[in-house]
Amino acid sequence: MSSIAVKTEQIHKTYTSGPQQVDVLKGVDMEVLSGEVAVIMGPSGVGKSTLLHIIGMLDRSDSGQLWITGRDVSGLDETAMARMRNATIGFVFQFHHLLPEFTALENVLIPAMLRDMHDADEHYARELLGRVGLSHRMTHKPSELSGGERQRVAVARALINKPQIVLADEPTGNLDKHSGEELYRLLLELNRALGQTLLIVTHNEHMADNAHRLITMDDGRIAGQKVINRVG
Repeated sequence: MSSIAVKTEQIHKTYTSGPQQVDVLKGVDMEVLSGEVAVIMGPSGVGKSTLLHIIGMLDRSDSGQLWITGRDVSGLDETAMARMRNATIGFVFQFHHLLPEFTALENVLIPAMLRDMHDADEHYARELLGRVGLSHRMTHKPSELSGGERQRVAVARALINKPQIVLADEPTGNLDKHSGEELYRLLLELNRALGQTLLIVTHNEHMADNAHRLITMDDGRIAGQKVINRVG
């Protein structure tokens, strides 16, 4: 039986905008099993990205509990949270956020530089770039790569620390249709090959077709959770 990779219980988040308070998340309960590809969908402004940032420990909820790989991380201090985030979670965003002065290989290695980097990290970075089809582009800088290639570098970077969970926020949103479809196929292939849990926020309905779980959101709440395909 698969363990639970991500679980939230009554997650609330409110932002203050001038004199107004905006309730972004209004008691979110959800779970994703280890090894699943889970897709979160819903209209703009319903809290999808905010939820992903809280799961990724880039932001904190105002109340509620969050479990990552079975550990309640809700009460961790900033140092412990940063340490767990770097060891457990990889991120792929809509915009690649590559450093322009670094090569593809150096960009992939950045998360490893935030811990004690080993000789094996560069070998693994080269292996990952090979997996994403960029063996021949390792020494190229972002300005020399296409949009799809830059996102592939970002995917390899998300995997360098061998995270148990990969969070992707609109990863194909800045790509043309063909490049977006290729990137999604790549994410599915990596999920099958490496076994990481993959949680994707997207507006692309076709992404749900090959996912294991579809989570829909509306007005700061979970509107539905449906298992589409079982893991394995």
